[in-house]
Amino acid sequence: MPLTATMVGAILGFGTQVYSNALRKLPIMRHPWEHLLGIGIGVVAVNQFVKWEVKCNEDLNKLLEKSKHANERRYFDDGED
Repeated sequence: MPLTATMVGAILGFGTQVYSNALRKLPIMRHPWEHLLGIGIGVVAVNQFVKWEVKCNEDLNKLLEKSKHANERRYFDDGED
């Protein structure tokens, strides 16, 4: 999974820079360092998004588990205080 996210980020970063140059009618490889910068930013952005998604799923599972326990206490512990 990390390799896939890294490759997707690299392709998105590179593609964004190529598209930007094409829109401005500049040579595609005008400044090669800008392409490297775009690749780096794309890789970091996609990897952070993947980490954020995993964290959100973990938080959601925790909240669902807490909700499940609260509902079980509510309906199955019938006033045993």
